[in-house]
Amino acid sequence: MKKALVFPGQGAQFCGMGKELYDNLPQAKELFERANEILGFRITDIMFAGTADELKQTKVTQPAVFLHSAILATALGIRPDATAGHSLGEFSALVAAGALSFEEGLLLVAKRAEAMQKACEKQAGTMAAIIGLGDEEIEKICADTEGVVVPANYNCPGQLVISGSVEAVDAACERLKAAGARRALVLPVGGAFHSPLMEPARKELAQAIGETHFLAPACPVYQNVDAAPHTDPEEIKSNLIAQLTAPVRWTHIVRNMVADGFADFTELGPGMVLQGLIRKTNADVSVTSQSKL
Repeated sequence: MKKALVFPGQGAQFCGMGKELYDNLPQAKELFERANEILGFRITDIMFAGTADELKQTKVTQPAVFLHSAILATALGIRPDATAGHSLGEFSALVAAGALSFEEGLLLVAKRAEAMQKACEKQAGTMAAIIGLGDEEIEKICADTEGVVVPANYNCPGQLVISGSVEAVDAACERLKAAGARRALVLPVGGAFHSPLMEPARKELAQAIGETHFLAPACPVYQNVDAAPHTDPEEIKSNLIAQLTAPVRWTHIVRNMVADGFADFTELGPGMVLQGLIRKTNADVSVTSQSKL
């Protein structure tokens, strides 16, 4: 049975995340302390004992989720047949597959968080979860709504997140509810992630990714942009850059992995979000999640 490791993205964080790893595994403690040095502040203090408000700052959240996932993957030493990550989680997936070193992955995540925060401050945006309506109907209504509003996260059948300017997202939500959506819930996020409003961040991250050395991974990495498996370092870099303004095709990733023979999924890192999404996409596969040793 082919085994896949999958990694969550922003939103999976929780207070106390990673502390059990730090306290019980010298290798993990060493990596956490190395991360504190690289970032220039003690992110471990916020992860282990900070408030929810401190933890949800983009500059903290993204490195924190990455660290929990990447350090857990390193500590467990699992050799998967493929990896995948949801949005930010793609960086953890690349480290777990050996395409990026831990240090380089963390530096890129820190740069990504900084660039996205600046883009959010430059132009206000938001996101909304649309429940109970088909993808094609949502795509059509977004395309027909004035302003910037696009599909951003294809999470599972019947659950798609849209992203864009506040006015356009609000307008689309009203139209989607009228079209039969069970819920159209505006999310408490600081910006329009995975939309054209992230273009300034994409340009900034492109330079950092271009200057980073990627290796051929030990196993394929299914990437967000096209939901396909990749092993070529240049393709991986190009897809990672495009990811900031393109939708996360998680539903398609799960379906493609199952079609390619994957029936055993393990979610590594904080929370159990992906475990639920995978089960809603295919109820026949084995899915577990692990946030501790």
